[in-house]
Amino acid sequence: MEHKNDHQIRDYDAVLDAKYGAPGTPERRQFEAEADAFYSGQILRDARREAGMTQAEVAEKIGANKSYISRIENGLVIPSAASFFRIVSAMGMSVQITKSVVSI
Repeated sequence: MEHKNDHQIRDYDAVLDAKYGAPGTPERRQFEAEADAFYSGQILRDARREAGMTQAEVAEKIGANKSYISRIENGLVIPSAASFFRIVSAMGMSVQITKSVVSI
């Protein structure tokens, strides 16, 4: 299905409310969890590619299998915090946690 841009400015909170319900509803929480999984998977995929590594190489370094890394990168699995840090470390990278200026 092709989507055409009608060049209208949208309030995407309203769009999400209409499609998935108000924040806090089970449908909206499910959508947000799936979106988080997708975005975090894309970040890890891009970092792995930047590191010049294959999924199999990352998996071997953390003692997992390639399909686990693939499922993470495709947003099907959200790794535990420990696994996330092992994956990042295996790629020769680190995570920096900073205090946010904007509160959510």
